Amino acid sequence: MTPNLMTPDATTPDPRRLPWRRRERGGHRGGHGLPLWTVPPALLGVMFLVLPLVGLLVNVPWTAVPVQLRAPDVRSALYLSLICPIGSTLIAIVLGVPLAWLLARGRFPGRGLVRGLVTLPMILPPVVGGVALLYAFGRGGLVGRWGYREFGISLPYTTLGVMVASAFVSMPFLVLAVEAGIVQTGVRYEEAAETLGAGRLMVLRRITLPMLAPSLGAGATLCWARALGELGATLTFAGNLSGTTQTTPLAVFIALQTRPQDAVVLSLVLFVLSLGALLALRGRRMVGNP
Repeated sequence: MTPNLMTPDATTPDPRRLPWRRRERGGHRGGHGLPLWTVPPALLGVMFLVLPLVGLLVNVPWTAVPVQLRAPDVRSALYLSLICPIGSTLIAIVLGVPLAWLLARGRFPGRGLVRGLVTLPMILPPVVGGVALLYAFGRGGLVGRWGYREFGISLPYTTLGVMVASAFVSMPFLVLAVEAGIVQTGVRYEEAAETLGAGRLMVLRRITLPMLAPSLGAGATLCWARALGELGATLTFAGNLSGTTQTTPLAVFIALQTRPQDAVVLSLVLFVLSLGALLALRGRRMVGNP
């Protein structure tokens, strides 16, 4: 006997009593759950990623950490790793936010090519990026020769050069995050505010920027974290001068050859900072409420 699928007071079937609803519920309880064959390789993947971190933590000379952090070379490297990523992030914000706006709302020929070139530093080998920076902003580069001849400005082997090199490899993260936020917010709230008589400056200050704040914050955090760990482009473009261009990743690279304990301590500092950046991004929405 066919079950009655009609509600008592309606002529349409009750969706709660349809057969496929029962099948969906059963599947959600585990009828079509996680395939068992994925568990062993997934566990191996977790071990592959976690064991190196455990190995680092196990070999940290915890009692010697305060003494080693007070060493002059270590302190100068930590200081540069504090200010240089901040400078790189500021450069990325000043240049990257307008660029993200152009990519999100601009309509012009070759926009896809521009986006591809903007994201290229994300996959370009950092040392290649450093060579490219030398031939662009070095004393004999396309722009660098003019700046050195006219103003005596030379970026290579300077702290500012470290910031420029880090900004080159990290700015795409900010651009993509802000562009995604601009695309998701759309223009409906801005247009509604304008129809109510709000000027462009007020719309920008009261509508656009608050909605983009989460995207900008996430992009800036990613940019800062990428700049913090930059090595190849910095080494190639700015060198490895203690107290001037030797950031913490460079100090780790050098110390590992002669002072392994210093390398472990500095690696621990970078580990903690990277973990902090990850926790800051956890659960953060890319777009805010109007």
